[in-house]
Formats: sequence, C-alpha cells, structure tokens
Amino acid sequence: MNIEGLSLSVLKALSKDEQDAFLAFGKPVTFRMGSATILAEFNRSEQELSVNLAHIDGGGEGVLVLLWKALAQYATDRGYEAVNWHVHALTCVIPNPRLQRFLRNKEFAKTEHPVHGPIFTFRQKL
Repeated sequence: MNIEGLSLSVLKALSKDEQDAFLAFGKPVTFRMGSATILAEFNRSEQELSVNLAHIDGGGEGVLVLLWKALAQYATDRGYEAVNWHVHALTCVIPNPRLQRFLRNKEFAKTEHPVHGPIFTFRQKL
C-alpha cells in the first residue's frame, strides 16, 4: 500500500528532514493512503508524536493498521517515548462502525476534548 503514491520503503529511504516535511507539523494535511483520503495534523514535542486524525474517507484494506505501524516506526526512529492518537470518529456525519470497533479493540478511550468535543484517544507507548 502506498502513501501519496510512494511505497513505505521509499518513504523510509527519505532523509529525516524530508520525512518531517511530509508530515507538515502543526498544519492540517490531506493525503492518500491506499484507497483512503485522510485529513490529519501531526505535532511533536521532545518526547512524543501527536497524531490528530480528523477525517478518513474510503479505506477498508488495512489503512489504519499500516498508518499505526508506520508512525510508530517513525516515532521510534526519532527516540520518541509515545504516539498520542486523537481520532474524531465519534462526530462524523455518518459514523463508521468498523473504525470505531478497530479503535476500541486497540483500547482507545472515548474522551471529551475541550476543543474538539467527543473523540477517541490513545497513548501508544513505544
């Protein structure tokens, strides 16, 4: 499965600066992954990578599993202690029950975020 037409091996071969630019820290970014279009925002601190998944259209072929693994590897390579996930699957016009089931199986918690309202959150320790 490709991300914006690039295989994971090609993405991993990019320099760290090029990989960081791909994530566009602090800015909303839309990208294609497999058959899905994802709207996200990525942020970082000294110890953690934050992933804010605002919207996902399409998918179904394991997009989130691959994204989960790819971002965990990215964070591990940079020495982060965790990935903080924030997923807005609770406020979609047409909620995706498969996505919500996936998140619950990964032990995401339903949280009331002060800015975004009800979301799923999870701190993935690395």
